[in-house]
Amino acid sequence: MKYASEFRDGALARKVAAAIATDCEPGRAYTLMEFCGGHTHTIARYGLEDLLPPAVRLVHGPGCPVCVLPVGRIDTAVELARDHGVMLCTYGDMVRVPGSGRESLLKAKAAGADVRMVWSTLDALRLARENPDRQVVFFAIGFETTTPPTALALKQAKAENLKNFSVFCNHVMTPPAMRAVLDDGEAIPLQGIVAPGHVSTVIGTAPYQPFADRGQAMVVAGFEPLDLLQAIAMLVRQINEGRPRVENAYVRALTPEGNPKARAVIAETLTLRPSFEWRGLGTLPDSALRIADAYADFDAERRFAVPYRAVPDPKSCACADIVRGRKRPEDCKLFGTACTPDTPIGSCMVSGEGACAAHWLYGRHRDPSQRRLSA
Repeated sequence: MKYASEFRDGALARKVAAAIATDCEPGRAYTLMEFCGGHTHTIARYGLEDLLPPAVRLVHGPGCPVCVLPVGRIDTAVELARDHGVMLCTYGDMVRVPGSGRESLLKAKAAGADVRMVWSTLDALRLARENPDRQVVFFAIGFETTTPPTALALKQAKAENLKNFSVFCNHVMTPPAMRAVLDDGEAIPLQGIVAPGHVSTVIGTAPYQPFADRGQAMVVAGFEPLDLLQAIAMLVRQINEGRPRVENAYVRALTPEGNPKARAVIAETLTLRPSFEWRGLGTLPDSALRIADAYADFDAERRFAVPYRAVPDPKSCACADIVRGRKRPEDCKLFGTACTPDTPIGSCMVSGEGACAAHWLYGRHRDPSQRRLSA
């Protein structure tokens, strides 16, 4: 297959779903987590849950980088933009995420703060060059997918001696989050995980082997409907065989070793944080990255001495349980009432990878008879 349309062939999708139904053993349940928020949106957009047999249950995971960022980190970004007079640059879906008191970067911008939405770290570097009299801070977030561009920006800033550029680093890592979900005694027991494709193009498949060793079927998938159905079919077969292993269903983009060059630049510019607070997962050891000492001059947290303050999630907001897979968006009492895309209370309703945003956008909260299959 070469074209996206081939990965969205509805007739073929129904054939794969029928094959999955045939493979499901009578009386057996298959509870699978799609870890990545990009997968969640594909599942919702194309109605894949409606194609699958009742024995297969999909659980949404914590792979939305905006969703897992705690309120306190949003507050710090707002403080940098509002109180330190910086030009704060970040990706578009961060500007509407509510912090304490539902304050957001968008509201700070409306009140006069200089907040810029950028497409990439290159835009932030360009703004620093064009505005030598201003401090430019890049608000960096994301899993391993978006970490290499931040690392390269740090190298470039050091090479150019851009004294007015720094990074507020909030990059997190996938394996510790998976471990936290699997160790959660209150979570729904899982038999398999659809691992994230884009993250895996950086880290490869080896980091997932410890999960297979402990009994989890693991398949890395791409982001089209047929990608996900193929991965689910492979997981069902693994579970039936009783041989959990790591398989690659994203061979057009992923090699087992990932991207060694990307990992090398990350290792040069960033280092592990001893601990980091996640929304929904709590404080996890060695689960996030900070700027390495050799690049300390470009660390916004050191330059502006902004302390981190933990802040609880808004009352009644189920975002924390949703990112853990304990609840679905429609289980939250605020979903679709007090919390909508126009008036978000939790980050899961804001992010382009958030489960609540997916359920709202594609009508997954409606009665099944009112939904139209897109596959």
